Parts: sequence; C-alpha cells; structure tokens
Amino acid sequence: MLGFIIWMLAGGIMIFYGIYGCFSKRKTASGFWANAKTFEVNDVKGYNRAVGILWCIFGVVFLLLGLPLLAGQNSTYAIISIFGVMAESVGAMVVYTVVIEKKYRR
Repeated sequence: MLGFIIWMLAGGIMIFYGIYGCFSKRKTASGFWANAKTFEVNDVKGYNRAVGILWCIFGVVFLLLGLPLLAGQNSTYAIISIFGVMAESVGAMVVYTVVIEKKYRR
C-alpha cells in the first residue's frame, strides 16, 4: 500500500507541474529534459502550454498505470505498471520531439 501511495504522490507532482506550466506567465520556456538547455522558442506561452498539457497527460496515465499496484507487491499485475511507464515515457519523448519541438523551435 505504501508503494501505491508513493506512486500516486509522484503522479500528482507531475500533474501539478503540468498545470503550473499551462498557466505560467514566465517569459522563459520551461524545460522538458533534465539538465538540458531549452532551445530558442518562437512562442513561449504556447510552448509552455503544450509542455504543460504533455505533463498533465503523462501524470494521469502514470496514475492509471499505478492501479495494478493495489493488487499487492508480489502480484503479477505489477509488471503492467513497470512496462506501461516505460512505454509511456518513450511515447512522451516522441511526442515532445516530433510534435512540440518541431512546432515551437525558432
């Protein structure tokens, strides 16, 4: 149960980060990659909104993928969570690179 609670907290933080990015009034582009400088953006507000939506969707799917953890720590359903998050992460990277970066790169 503790693993499920931690999983939900992590998903909530991702959703919070996405909401913050969507409604941010910052004049700088929010980063997506860890420890990487953001490229020059032609529309900062639109870019931050797109990245925020991506984080919100990622967080919601992350929360849904955590539901199999309710079956117990040694349940075979936990493999769904593990492989699902790997696939979701790759999907988010592809969406960011192919759609968002292509649209907002100056």
